[in-house]
Amino acid sequence: MERLQKVLAHAGVASRRKCEELILAGRVSVDGEIVTQLGAKVDPSRQRIAVDGVPIELEQPVVLVLNKPVAYLSTVSDPLGRRTVMQLLPPIRERVYPVGRLDYDTSGLLLFTNDGELTQRLLHPSREIEKVYRVSVRGIVDRETRRALMEGVELEDGVTAPAKVEVLRQADREDGVAVVHLAIHEGRNRQVRRMFERLGLPVLRLKRIAFGPVSLGHLKTGEWRALTQEEWVALYQAAGMTPPPYRRPTISREPARKGAARASARDHGSRRG
Repeated sequence: MERLQKVLAHAGVASRRKCEELILAGRVSVDGEIVTQLGAKVDPSRQRIAVDGVPIELEQPVVLVLNKPVAYLSTVSDPLGRRTVMQLLPPIRERVYPVGRLDYDTSGLLLFTNDGELTQRLLHPSREIEKVYRVSVRGIVDRETRRALMEGVELEDGVTAPAKVEVLRQADREDGVAVVHLAIHEGRNRQVRRMFERLGLPVLRLKRIAFGPVSLGHLKTGEWRALTQEEWVALYQAAGMTPPPYRRPTISREPARKGAARASARDHGSRRG
């Protein structure tokens, strides 16, 4: 027997917190009876669970990594018809969604999963899961700038938590561009850009290269892959969860979504996504 909100989250309905809201709103039923108690326990293998009258489909958790290009929205759909990251994934049977987001003009590592509890824990500030960014800025990243980043930058929504800084390339007279690796565990809106801009260093390019124990590696822009088994275990452990059995996504035989055919073909070929 498991808590109802946990079963809903594992089925990919939403995060556990959102599932709790659905229960409280009277939108969840078990064997035809509306359940509004958060402490209710169910046996998903024996009982019929539905949201708004639609039975949930129990899915085994999967996790994907995408190297997001710029000019894509980190959302499942967009009412204005703009390109979303979902168009870069192959037609898989599991209902995955992005773990957090990357800004429209930011590229790099974006996780996808159908495990709502994993998503919630990875994004919760209390876990302090580190994200690493490769940042190209206009100007010199001097000692004072590094110290400010490591001690915390005063933004309009408060001082940032201490960051880790590694200067890979200092600005020179030719192009005036410095390249930095910045590691933070917060997730404020456009935080990295605002930190550097507050210090007088406009961001030219921004790419996330790691999320907790998962690194982008040599994954090319627009490509995706499943986690390795080692990454799978490490990611769940970083979220404070017992890793479920390792599983790769199930490729559907349905026609690929626009923009996903190339990645899907690679998945069946040399990349074995």
